[in-house]
Amino acid sequence: MTDTALLELHGVTKSFGAVAALVSADLTLQAGSIHAVIGENGAGKSTLVKIIGGLYRRDGGEFLLEGESVDFHNTREAKAAGIAVIYQEPTLFPDLSVAENLFVGRQPYTRFGALDRAKMRRETRELTQRLGVPIDPDREARGLSIADQQVVEIAKSISVGAKVIVMDEPTAALSGVEVERLMGIARQLRDEGKGLIFISHRFDEVFALCDVITVMRDGSYVATNSTTSTTEDEIIHQMVGRSVDNLYPKQDAQIGEPVIEVEHLTSVGVFDDVSFTVRSGEIVCLAGLVGAGRSEIARAVFGVDPYDSGSVRMNGVSVPKKNPAAAMRLGIGFVPEDRRKQGLAMTAGVQTNITLAIREKLARFGFIIDSLEEPSARTWAARLQVKMYALDTEAQMLSGGNQQKVVLGKWLATRPKLLIVDEPTRGIDVGTKAEVHRLLSELAGTGVALLMISSELPEVMGMADRVLVVREGRITAELPRATATPQNVMYAATHAPEVAA
Repeated sequence: MTDTALLELHGVTKSFGAVAALVSADLTLQAGSIHAVIGENGAGKSTLVKIIGGLYRRDGGEFLLEGESVDFHNTREAKAAGIAVIYQEPTLFPDLSVAENLFVGRQPYTRFGALDRAKMRRETRELTQRLGVPIDPDREARGLSIADQQVVEIAKSISVGAKVIVMDEPTAALSGVEVERLMGIARQLRDEGKGLIFISHRFDEVFALCDVITVMRDGSYVATNSTTSTTEDEIIHQMVGRSVDNLYPKQDAQIGEPVIEVEHLTSVGVFDDVSFTVRSGEIVCLAGLVGAGRSEIARAVFGVDPYDSGSVRMNGVSVPKKNPAAAMRLGIGFVPEDRRKQGLAMTAGVQTNITLAIREKLARFGFIIDSLEEPSARTWAARLQVKMYALDTEAQMLSGGNQQKVVLGKWLATRPKLLIVDEPTRGIDVGTKAEVHRLLSELAGTGVALLMISSELPEVMGMADRVLVVREGRITAELPRATATPQNVMYAATHAPEVAA
């Protein structure tokens, strides 16, 4: 890390109507450093990134790039000034090749006026090899993994001479191996003298990768610390302004009779002979490695995906195959892993999203009655403490944690008997995690059965009454809360069960 400030923000403000998204944001990024910006959902991180990337213009404060004042009117100006933003979900054109994506808007031409595809291929190959991830320049972007798409985005930023690279939740959808690869690329870019801004909720990654941490809260700057001079507990306290000692507030619940019974469920090539029950008041967690088949099992139970054999019964009543509407009528709710693509209508308001699953109950003669819809939405938004401008605020304008609360509100409004939650706290901050855990525990306390999928072992250990470990589409272990440990969960997730002779 050098003493050269690539980027400086001092007292930056931004409001949307009467709501202040940034009250006073400060950030100083040095050349040759990786600088984490962390805070609860709604702290202002996304707004800050959008100002740096030229998507928003600040209302006040200073924005300096290499000592010179800048005021970007659009993303093109920010890119031209040497700023690149790598988002959690890359924005490549799926029908174009890797090389075509890398050179969009700046294609090279031969002296005869023809597109110089040979140069595009050559430079693409050189750039991806430089990053340690050789990718075929002619490969269509549609077939790339999220991790490889991010590599293409990073290669694109390097090819246009970006000095500041912002990585906004880049590891949220990556496997452990892919995370390590991305962190290696980030370190390489830092060592080349570039400045990186790293947005993440994962403290292990922040402390392993970053040199400096800036904490934001409620749109304001709180503190900047070197990673070697602070602790996770100190950062959490700065983020939330309160102690979050009880991150897993598991209440003792009265576990009753079976609510759902799954027997010998099989989907050829996906999962095989899966059987389990979830009782009222019980939290059962499907644990295992990414790709083990946990989400596919949950989707089949709810009726989103088909299955070849087996049965699902809800309170003794057969749940029809591939019929989510029937599952909902029987009292099943489903919070999917991908809240943006599967859980929300992103351009619809909070009110519409919360009431999506109960609209039939709110209609009279085919028309939604606002006097019924508005109180229901407001009740759940208030109970879940959704931070929003108004009930008609579009879901896409909310932070990730508040989007997750709206998805939960949608299904809680149905008064489910069984709630399936797939990665309920992925990509949300520690304070919101504690709120979601408290809510799930309270639901179990009221007799709701919960089937939870989580890739975070502390969450599994902290919330589950029973752990079902899935490996390659089969349940390899059933562990009660008293005997479930990270070690035996991981052993069952990575080892085939022993077969008696």
